[in-house]
Amino acid sequence: MNFYKISKTAKRAPFTRLALCLLSVVVLLTFIGCDSDKTVVLTTGLSQNEIFKIESEVCTRPEIMLYLTNMQNMYEGVYGEQIWDTDVDGTSIEDALKETVLARISRVKVLILLAEEKGVSLNKDERRTAEDAGKEYYDSLSKEEIALLGVTEEMIVDMYKEYALADKVYHYLIQDVNPEISDDDARTITVSHILIRTFHVDSNGKVKPYSQAAKAEALQRAKEVLELVRGGEDFDTLAMTYNEDIESSISFRKGEMPLAYEEAAFNLATDEVSQIVETEYGYYIIKCTNTFNREETDANKIIILNEQKEEAFQVVYEEFLGTLTGNLNQREWDAITLIDSPEITTDSFFAVYEKYFVTEE
Repeated sequence: MNFYKISKTAKRAPFTRLALCLLSVVVLLTFIGCDSDKTVVLTTGLSQNEIFKIESEVCTRPEIMLYLTNMQNMYEGVYGEQIWDTDVDGTSIEDALKETVLARISRVKVLILLAEEKGVSLNKDERRTAEDAGKEYYDSLSKEEIALLGVTEEMIVDMYKEYALADKVYHYLIQDVNPEISDDDARTITVSHILIRTFHVDSNGKVKPYSQAAKAEALQRAKEVLELVRGGEDFDTLAMTYNEDIESSISFRKGEMPLAYEEAAFNLATDEVSQIVETEYGYYIIKCTNTFNREETDANKIIILNEQKEEAFQVVYEEFLGTLTGNLNQREWDAITLIDSPEITTDSFFAVYEKYFVTEE
């Protein structure tokens, strides 16, 4: 696993589905500390070729362009060139990609500084590996790409060394995380449910809670549905009629549903039906259809372990982040754009890094 792959878990909610986002829009200059006397976003102290500086660590235009162009070509390979005609919540995909690049490279620079503080460094074999990786990637570039990106083999080797060191300090910081995850903490259950909701969505798309009178009526309907279930009526048939959620059957693990829903569901045996469970979304009646799945449980253990590692890392990282200052060359940053040229096709920078450095965990 490499340090910049982060797993986050979102709570499920009715009437929504988790959408696959093409790119992650991040806050500009995420490396800047939170204290007002340490937050500096200026163009002073930076030359024309320098995009940002965090303490002693500088990011140059060729570094940004190499990272940006590889990601650009990777996305075009999957989604086509028309992807750049799209926006997400008013932000263009190009701007979102730029912000992602800025955030990820700044994270590397911060980790380089953190490695120095922790006394973490690359050994001779790791430095040699970076040199081999850099040579392989540099040799894959055309003359046009080298000229337009402004890169050298030495620069690429240095980037791989920085990435490897960032990975190394990340693993140093998470080495004490307990790798043992219990079956109960990791198990996935499958349930069916009927939701009688206690909110509505107004004409502006805003969620509005029911009045007390409407909420009381919703509770009465939930009681009537539960009586039908207890009376032997088929749960799935009732769900088709009464469920006010967009889905009636879901699989989840602990931490993915509202607490009251989760506690009720995880205490059910197979085919057992809950009492009425109140959440912020309304009244649920839950039926457990599967209490354990070995394959999904083992997969969840990996996810949970990675989440725990990231949490342990973030504690140290964010504390260190608050001690730093950084400068952004806003003029140069704004001038950076995607390269529109059929001769610039390089997209293997990250694949080469993973070939030489990344191992599965």
